[in-house]
Amino acid sequence: MLVGMTDTSWDCVIIGGGVAGLSAALMLGRARRRTLVLDSGQPRNRFADHMHGVLGHDGRAPHELLALGRSEVTGYGVVVEAGSARAVAERSGGLTVTTEDREIQTRTVLLSTGLADRLPEIPGLAERWGRTVLHCPYCHGWEVRDRRLGVLVADPRHLHLATILRQWSDAITVFASEPDIIGTQHRARLEARGTRIVTSPIARLDGAAPHIGAVVTADGASHTIDALFAAGAPEPQHECVTGLGLAMVDTATGRAIEVQPDGATSNPRVWAAGNVADPMAAVPVAAGSGSVAGARINAFLAEEDTDHAVASGHGWKDVAPVDFWEQRYAESERAWSGNVNATVAEIAGGLEPGTALDLGCGEGADVIWLAEHGWTAHGIDISPTAVARGTAVAAQRRLAASFEAADLATAEHTERYDLVLSSFLHSPVALPRAEILRRAAGAVAEGGHLLLVTHAAPPPWASPEHVRERTFLTAREEADALGLGAPQWEEIRVGDLARTVRRPDGEIHEAIDGVVLLRRRDA
Repeated sequence: MLVGMTDTSWDCVIIGGGVAGLSAALMLGRARRRTLVLDSGQPRNRFADHMHGVLGHDGRAPHELLALGRSEVTGYGVVVEAGSARAVAERSGGLTVTTEDREIQTRTVLLSTGLADRLPEIPGLAERWGRTVLHCPYCHGWEVRDRRLGVLVADPRHLHLATILRQWSDAITVFASEPDIIGTQHRARLEARGTRIVTSPIARLDGAAPHIGAVVTADGASHTIDALFAAGAPEPQHECVTGLGLAMVDTATGRAIEVQPDGATSNPRVWAAGNVADPMAAVPVAAGSGSVAGARINAFLAEEDTDHAVASGHGWKDVAPVDFWEQRYAESERAWSGNVNATVAEIAGGLEPGTALDLGCGEGADVIWLAEHGWTAHGIDISPTAVARGTAVAAQRRLAASFEAADLATAEHTERYDLVLSSFLHSPVALPRAEILRRAAGAVAEGGHLLLVTHAAPPPWASPEHVRERTFLTAREEADALGLGAPQWEEIRVGDLARTVRRPDGEIHEAIDGVVLLRRRDA
């Protein structure tokens, strides 16, 4: 980790898995940002069977588009989880997102929670919403063209719907919620194009839902209508960020979060996109706003990464490995938990104890465990501080364990071992890893084993700027890269597995490990 860089789990947490959130996730995933999407599964258009006006997807079911989006973003390493945020709070160097069951640390947040449509309380209306009770002529007008269309006007601002709908049908009936809601001038303009006006308010919708048999008004009259356009009151879903005190603005559709064209809010780590920021945004506009916000979030993070590099006095990639890792261990009292890796314990526990060599042993937890279980174990690490800590524990417990501070890139192995182990030999600074591992294979005795435990996916606790510079190989890719095949070597186990890990600070994470276990055949 860079000096001054906070240890956050995610570059960005996107709250809301609709088109805006997934579009932002696509940009961030392609930018190699560690991104989590919390998806409540409640998109605004979930009531509709089809969506329209979306280039390349016209007529597609909304849930199909979202499924395609989730598939695309996860292909770039984005994690999509079911869930919603209860609160977002500031913390040093980032934000904390609180869900129903945990707290998530992140550097930035994109709010794409959309809005809810508060519908008029008219019997029969809610169960037809999105089918024959509609809100947008551009989304649904073509499908009800030349039909008998009604427009519920509960606010003078709704009158524009009646004017616009005349393009799709000449059989338009306006239902006024109050007799005087339509002024004389508006009435004249509507009637000039043959629009019928009913001043008695709607009492209920009759017929077998989702179809409309008739609109029944308070005066008892029944009006034959095929579809009714009714604008619900939009309610942006931004309660989870209330505690941040974001700047708000009054709009034609109500109170909303104030955003810049790129989605930036008054908090430098929070963006908003989609209907939560623009209640009038249709699917293409929401998707576009998410893409723009995703790109701007990446730009913000890149600037912050650079600021940290400058503040540290040098770029981390230019640091010599021995200096980098010595600082990594020396800057804290203890870097890791002191517990053996569970996979190492499982596999080594099934082998006959003998001699073992641990490459990149760190503070020696695996070496100590091996010695406690009958092995004569030797560990090598580049950090003198890490080696000193392992040596002290071994001496205190009087174990057959020894440690050596050496650069694995140049270390020679003159001994032969029954087990050569490399557990998480990864480095953000220069390290000839493949060469080190191939040379280590030469230190395996006949009948002995080579065990590699690696990060098959970015570990949740890794600094984002380190992760971007790394390629994580699956166990199969690791084994193939080593090139240790038959007849000299036998594959015992090659595969990936998930495990739960607890850091010294108490945080629990799920990590994906790659496991490669090879046996050197007898000559």
